[in-house]
Amino acid sequence: MEYFLLKWLHILSSTVLFGTGIGSAFYLLVTVLGGDMRLIAHVARWVVRADWMFTATTAIAQPLTGFWLLHLMGIPLGTGWVAWSLGLYAVAIACWLPVVWLQMRLRDLAQQCAERGEPANAQFRRLFVAWVALGVPALAAFLAIFWLMVAKPSF
Repeated sequence: MEYFLLKWLHILSSTVLFGTGIGSAFYLLVTVLGGDMRLIAHVARWVVRADWMFTATTAIAQPLTGFWLLHLMGIPLGTGWVAWSLGLYAVAIACWLPVVWLQMRLRDLAQQCAERGEPANAQFRRLFVAWVALGVPALAAFLAIFWLMVAKPSF
């Protein structure tokens, strides 16, 4: 029973982590491309909240449940697909941490621009480009992790 509950929690938390990440990224991306600074400020506030409520909690739950599952199944950390998953997870989290800061700055800058009735300024655009640039490898890492979790290749 412990294994199945733990596996369910691991899969559920990965779904919430990935779903929140891709969903909030999509909404912030299309909102920024629309250019309405009031709307960008509003959406960015919710994206930051979602990251703290869902992404941060499941980013912690993932390795905890994963290590526990490995222990229950007697799978060594050095197993190829496990080692690759852990490395890719480290890459994804290393991208996500600055993304959280960038989202908070984008939120604040969007609010300032909205209050002044101005379009996105150069600083906002630079931070947005950095946000996208960090999101791409994080997305690729998570997709690769999903593949590794399902395929469990022997290498």
